[in-house]
Amino acid sequence: MKTVTLVFFLVLLLSCSSKPEDYVGNQEDYNVFLTVEPPKPSSKYFELWNTKIRPDSIQLTSFAIVGGEYTRYFKETGDIAYLKKAEQSLKKAVAIAAIGKETYLRALARNYISQHRFKEALLLANEAKALGGGVNDSNSLLFDVHMELGNYQLAETYLDSIKNLSDFGYLIRLSKWNDYKGDLDTTIVFMEKAKAKAIASKHKELILWSYTNLADYYGHAGRIEESYQYFLSALQLDPNNAYAKKGIAWIIFSHDKNPKEALRILDSVTATYKAPDYYLLKAKIADYMGDERTRLNNLDTYFASVKNAFYGDMYNGYNVSLFLEETEQYEKAIQLSLREVANRPTPESYSWLGYSYFKNGEKEKAKNIMDAHVYGKTFEPVLCYQAAAVYSANGELEKVQKLKRDLVDAIYELGPNMENTIKSL
Repeated sequence: MKTVTLVFFLVLLLSCSSKPEDYVGNQEDYNVFLTVEPPKPSSKYFELWNTKIRPDSIQLTSFAIVGGEYTRYFKETGDIAYLKKAEQSLKKAVAIAAIGKETYLRALARNYISQHRFKEALLLANEAKALGGGVNDSNSLLFDVHMELGNYQLAETYLDSIKNLSDFGYLIRLSKWNDYKGDLDTTIVFMEKAKAKAIASKHKELILWSYTNLADYYGHAGRIEESYQYFLSALQLDPNNAYAKKGIAWIIFSHDKNPKEALRILDSVTATYKAPDYYLLKAKIADYMGDERTRLNNLDTYFASVKNAFYGDMYNGYNVSLFLEETEQYEKAIQLSLREVANRPTPESYSWLGYSYFKNGEKEKAKNIMDAHVYGKTFEPVLCYQAAAVYSANGELEKVQKLKRDLVDAIYELGPNMENTIKSL
């Protein structure tokens, strides 16, 4: 009788446990961050300088400070209108600057990078470099732009020109370079060194940036608990940080297989944060749950959001994916992929183009693109899957199996929706 009672007690104790042992996420860790007040576009500096701006204003300081404030609001709210207002302020600063013009050119170039206007950003970066001031800053910017454009040899040249293992900016770029090469261990080593520099500097924004990037890299490496802890650390610094909350939601969805909780977190984010891609993630999670109504509602919200002309080319990749998988508008996907290749000839852009041709039934054309521009040139799981699908259709089974081995290890990054698809390759 005592044995039966003990067994019953143990079963009851286990059933009342707050979470399964292999779960990483815990509501008690992050619930406090889901009820914060929405960020408000106000600061004493912004109000001071914004009131001084008139149509005929020539106060350079006004435009520079207001442009910086608008950029900050964009990061905090995801509202594209702020990024465009920052652009207008910075363009005015460039136009009227007689001294230090290169500083404003670089700031405007970074604004264009955020808008995926990479070729325009490159023109501004070259103009800033030609002016001569802040050579390292210009070379750092040129590294960033050329990485976005897929000009990797040029990017490496600029990276070498700023070499300084004591500099935060160099370390984060060296980390990015190793990530591009597929050397994740080295990527993490340099990102950890950058984090140490950021902490020593007591610069909140740099520390926050380090935490979220390390969280991403740890996730790629399968170090999920460490990834989770760094996202929590980011929220302790910035309780409004949407990206960190998104990262936690992904862990709970992809690792913990708890889609309902992941969706609850994201619902709290999208109540105040307006980036369209968050709705796509919500749709993906709803699809895994079999909740068709929620899936379609979030897709509708996404499509309504990206109709805003301010977004320009920022969501081309996402739109191609939806044309292929949701609406089956293959010709439209091809045309948008061609546009993206023209804007940004990276392995990612070419992979979407090749995959679009594949979905349109042009499998040989797709294979030629993957051979020339994708295979062996990227380690991104989504792109590797696209290449594997194309090679499978063309009977190149050796390449498929090589890619599949890597993809099986990347199920966490791809999400549980893709697990059976990968296994069936």
